[in-house]
Amino acid sequence: MLTGIETNGKASSLKFFNTSLYVNRELSWIDFNQRVLEEALNPEAHPLLERVKFISIFSSNLDEYFMIRVAGIEDQYEAGIQDRTIDGLTPTEQLEKIREMVLQQLTLRNDCLYHDLLPALQKEGIEFLRVSELSATGQRALSHYFRKEIYPVLTPLAFDTGHPFPFMSNLSLNLAIELEDEESGSLKFARVKVPNILPRLLRLNDIKGFNDEDGIIRFIWLEDLIENNLSHLFPKMTITKSHLFRLIRDADIEIEEDEAGDLLKTIEKGLRSRRYGKVVRLDITPAMPQSVRKLLMKNLDVAKRNVYEIDGALGLSCLIDLLKIERPNLKDEPFVPSNRIEEQFGADIFSAIRVKDQLLYHPYDSFQPVVDFINQAAIDPDVLSIKQTLYRVGSNSPIVKALMKAAEEGKQVAVLVELKARFDEENNIVWARALEDVGVHVAYGLPGLKTHAKLTLVVRREQKKLKRYLHLGTGNYNPATGKIYTDYSLFTVNEQLANEVAELFNALTGYSKHTAYKKLLVSPINTRERLIEMIEREIEWCRQEGKGRIIMKMNALVDAKTIRALYRASCEGVTIDLIVRGICCLKPGIRGISDNIRVISVIGRFLEHSRAYYFRNGGKEELYLGSADIMPRNLDDRVETLFPVFDKSLIQIVLADLDLILSDNMKAWQMNSDGFYLKINNDAPKVNSQALFLTRSVFKKIM
Repeated sequence: MLTGIETNGKASSLKFFNTSLYVNRELSWIDFNQRVLEEALNPEAHPLLERVKFISIFSSNLDEYFMIRVAGIEDQYEAGIQDRTIDGLTPTEQLEKIREMVLQQLTLRNDCLYHDLLPALQKEGIEFLRVSELSATGQRALSHYFRKEIYPVLTPLAFDTGHPFPFMSNLSLNLAIELEDEESGSLKFARVKVPNILPRLLRLNDIKGFNDEDGIIRFIWLEDLIENNLSHLFPKMTITKSHLFRLIRDADIEIEEDEAGDLLKTIEKGLRSRRYGKVVRLDITPAMPQSVRKLLMKNLDVAKRNVYEIDGALGLSCLIDLLKIERPNLKDEPFVPSNRIEEQFGADIFSAIRVKDQLLYHPYDSFQPVVDFINQAAIDPDVLSIKQTLYRVGSNSPIVKALMKAAEEGKQVAVLVELKARFDEENNIVWARALEDVGVHVAYGLPGLKTHAKLTLVVRREQKKLKRYLHLGTGNYNPATGKIYTDYSLFTVNEQLANEVAELFNALTGYSKHTAYKKLLVSPINTRERLIEMIEREIEWCRQEGKGRIIMKMNALVDAKTIRALYRASCEGVTIDLIVRGICCLKPGIRGISDNIRVISVIGRFLEHSRAYYFRNGGKEELYLGSADIMPRNLDDRVETLFPVFDKSLIQIVLADLDLILSDNMKAWQMNSDGFYLKINNDAPKVNSQALFLTRSVFKKIM
């Protein structure tokens, strides 16, 4: 008997196990990053500095991808594991395809930067120069600046029989230097790290001795300045040649929580070990000779497949700093999000929530009401307790400060701080300790599970009774990302939801084993099961009425069981629209399998981060919002919540939002049946959904 085969009535789903029906998870992510890169490649997509920003985002995304995803596949390869993914690829085949695709993308990126963006910036009075291009006076001024500001923080490290090969940290940019001893004539090798504590892009206008009266903004690369002053570091040595290189290490922290007596200390130890992970990518310049390549590869334990030859600057995430330049005409037009709650109810956010459920769509609606909710709860004498989950909160969090204020005011404050939020661990440790210092009850979640749910529960005494107020969200409690991520916030006093959120907090902070969630979808308890049940219910409605509609908006669709359920629904005639920003392993438009499924991805000014799951349900529409994507990690290995929207008018608002996104033909890409994306370009009136949401937000504010 075959196991793992879902059945639907009489018909089995064996046909949905064909590997040709699925897109590889890792390659789908690379396709997503290609769509990010396309925002930089298209001269009409964004103002000039915003296009440069997308070069930075693409590069940063790629670094993280290698640190986590490629590192994991490398581990499988090294262990000799050749298990095939759902689409039929082995680890070896995935690594080969990843390398091929990434090399093509890096070529496109650099062609765009050096042949399009930098020349265009030069026309706008923003120049990138080499030290060798400066006048003698300019070079002397830079040499003085080097001796005063840079030389003191550099540490040249030799490599020979008396000096071991130096350690090189993750994401470090380095110079490999070939030298000759002027006295003995012997050849030497040394390494100098380009310090990340200094700005990578040096603005010449800020350096004494440079004239900026012509209004031109001039930059040089920090490594170029160091390379041209190496003689200061190696007196009585002849610099034969220097070569830039950069390395990326495995940065995925593995934690054995059962053996970790103190999770906070274990995470801190893991952060330190992240610097020492195996090298998964070595970036070099084409001019680096074979002798130096082999030396680096041998001592860094790097195979040829991990070496990437890149012409030009290495590590371009620093280009995001160019947005600091005061050139409004080269950036997106600024906007002020509407704050409807403040406009209608003033400072009393509790009154607004009592009147009716309040739904906000960030960043078009201000994130400030979320901050105000915690601030008001912190100082309100009638508030007795606050419970909240924190995943990524930022480095200067007003929400954490409000929670600390609440504790100082004598309120009961319990906070679940997720220490395992990747790349935010160090920040969260700082906040966890600060919260504990003022008496907040800090918990770190359930063993083996990240807590990714976005929940706040405030208990308030009103008219001698206790009333519970909820904030439920799809995004983090972070005002900075609240300005650039699209996310929903729901404020409600619904008692059914309040009861279940309270039960969930008891499970997170105590020993409660409550699993009977009827309204909330909670991972890893019932999210996959309930979603598939609703998909199957839509099939039944379609059989009865000839109508069925599902809309799902998420960041990633990977889970095989859910994909097979969607394939079954398509075969039964259910119309399915999927808005998937990133990874999508489902293939739409396959005859007899997914004819009724459409997949689009929107890449624009804002990061599409909201998750929304809509089911027509025979006219009794249901809508769930929340933190969970449709991935095994979100369904099995995290605490996630999807919460229902009960107010019918709010359901219609979100449905209109989704329909607008689905009509986008300027920023949307559509997946074909072969798994590849094409930019939507039709004869319909032009629709840029994010631009229209901005217009709608401004209009609402005026009204």
